[in-house]
Amino acid sequence: MAKRYVGSCTTVLVGKKASIDGSTIIARNEDGESPLHPQKFVYVKPEDQPRHYQSVLSKFAIDLPADPLGYTATPEAEDGHGIWAAAGINSENIAMTSTETITTNSRVLGVDPLVAAGIGEEDMPTIVLPYIHSARDGVQRLGSLLEQYGTYESNGIAFADKDEVWYFESIGGHHWAAIRIPDDAYVVAPNRFNITDFDFASDDTMSSADLRDLIETYHLNPDTEGYNLRHIFGSATIKDTRYNNPRTWYGQKYFNPEFNTTPIDQDLPFICRTSKKISIEDVKFVESSHYENTPYDVYGTTGTPAQKKLYRPIGINRNQELHILQIRNNVPAAVAGIHWLAFGPNTFNAVVPFYANVNDTPAAYRETGDKFDVTKMYWLSNLLATFGDYDFSLFKDQEDVFEQKTVAACRHLQLTTDEAVKDAKDIGDHLTAANEQMATIAMANSNELLGQMVAAAAPKMKLQFTLHD
Repeated sequence: MAKRYVGSCTTVLVGKKASIDGSTIIARNEDGESPLHPQKFVYVKPEDQPRHYQSVLSKFAIDLPADPLGYTATPEAEDGHGIWAAAGINSENIAMTSTETITTNSRVLGVDPLVAAGIGEEDMPTIVLPYIHSARDGVQRLGSLLEQYGTYESNGIAFADKDEVWYFESIGGHHWAAIRIPDDAYVVAPNRFNITDFDFASDDTMSSADLRDLIETYHLNPDTEGYNLRHIFGSATIKDTRYNNPRTWYGQKYFNPEFNTTPIDQDLPFICRTSKKISIEDVKFVESSHYENTPYDVYGTTGTPAQKKLYRPIGINRNQELHILQIRNNVPAAVAGIHWLAFGPNTFNAVVPFYANVNDTPAAYRETGDKFDVTKMYWLSNLLATFGDYDFSLFKDQEDVFEQKTVAACRHLQLTTDEAVKDAKDIGDHLTAANEQMATIAMANSNELLGQMVAAAAPKMKLQFTLHD
């Protein structure tokens, strides 16, 4: 079997009434098991979508429908490991992020064991995203595939269209549950089974048909009433208090400072509401965070060395790419899908609002390769983060200016492009060109930041000696 890449991602979901502009938002850090695991950004045209799919990691294979949609994706840049498309938006403005690795427990795995030859993170976007026409459609297609073929791992997956956001979690080898996130709510989900209260009779939930019977037949519910799926199928381990719960705690405290919770709480809420409308910049901050203004910040000045190592941060050296998939409601459908993207550790990068309805992606984001190349954004972003980590306080202000400058310039270009293409016939060409301009802005500003960092760091090199004579 090929090497299994164990992710450790963080998901943020935002309903359309909770966002600042009425968009639906699904976002996730794609975190690898090692710091450098090259990714690229591509557009898969219908004619390039495989008609027969074969997994590299397992023996799973399937013949795919003959009528795929085009879609954006952020797959592996190295050949031979499988596709691992990770996330994207298809040509009907349906978004999918896959997957958030989640926890489970021995009770349900004893009843429904994982399936070694089943589907997993490597496969899911490629066999689902090109064939769905709504977020609900995505839940149903993935659920039917999981029931038929099984899965070898436990995962969370999110879908969105212009109206709805759905969160899906696999359960054991062949079962699953999904819940619609309320329009006025948000979610911060780490590598833990996340869904809590579940109403099997609601129109806003879906699951494998026999899931409720499975719970009752095998006595899986530890609660005296109701169905808290995290309690039934998930975990509440010491590792959760160090690795998972603190990420949810910090994200929720950012949106709701009034919450009276701690990083080790095992029952942090799943669905939350806040009085503040949530922006893309808010999502980026949470996905980049390392517990700023707490004793647990590895770059902070108030915590002890032990406190700084106590909890796993959200922004980490194993961030491979961050996608924020936004489906807008205040613009024509042709420009509604925005695949915000940043490569590398999120402390020293900026998300770029790439249009999804395009013919191709910018070369600096598409042609990553498996060797270091500072002309490609994946490698440049990792260089900035590695350099910056050695003296965070020296470079942080410069990075903040870089991020604001880059996002502001791209937002301005987006506004002018939205207006310019309203009556255009070849919209795909226009949006492809706009994406190239955005990539150029991001690359130029990243190189400018690198130059500023070198200028600030060079006088501080240990390799120096001056005679004043």
